[in-house]
Amino acid sequence: MRDGVRFQRVAGIAGIGFALVILGANLILAPAGLPKPGTDADTAIAFFVDHRDLVALAMAPVPLGWLCAVLFGAGVLVALRQAERTAGTGWSLVGFAGLLLQNATFIVIVGIRYALGTSGGDGGALWALHDALLALNGTFLATALVGLTIAGRLGGLVAPWHAAIGFLAAALQFTAATLAPLIIDHAGPLGLLGLSGWLLWSVWFITYGVALVRTAERR
Repeated sequence: MRDGVRFQRVAGIAGIGFALVILGANLILAPAGLPKPGTDADTAIAFFVDHRDLVALAMAPVPLGWLCAVLFGAGVLVALRQAERTAGTGWSLVGFAGLLLQNATFIVIVGIRYALGTSGGDGGALWALHDALLALNGTFLATALVGLTIAGRLGGLVAPWHAAIGFLAAALQFTAATLAPLIIDHAGPLGLLGLSGWLLWSVWFITYGVALVRTAERR
């Protein structure tokens, strides 16, 4: 039991760590002018070429973030195993699958960002792929949000207000993924859908991590 409590606490801290790593990377790049979805290829490529070292610095902790996301998901599975077995549901598995898929997608996105920095200005197709993956990744973020939110409500880990944030973030992310062609072709307010959903996702993630730690301490 003590090992289980320790693991759940580590998983909760990992969830908080994942969100902070991703937020930190964006806080480093955004002030430097990180291109938004729909930005023309020449402008975007110029940013990654001119800020190659800054991008490398911002992205360096991201692999640790991916590891933290997996630990967090595993912790949720363990914490909710009994409740889901009793209810006969598998929502936490749905959410965990979403986490794994968003990790896999973002690995490609980060790889493209590194490649754009060495493209010598010839990376228009890479930038288009980057935009497409970034928008479509909303599908997997929404899957994680919905699955883990429902599972958390069933198991008592997620409060009603926390669930509301999760479902709103999922709706915004899924809408952004559905409208991916428009977001890619036109820089404008549609890109704010994914950004708003991502900010809510970060709040949801940190809150979930705190809930895991608190639940472990009450065991």
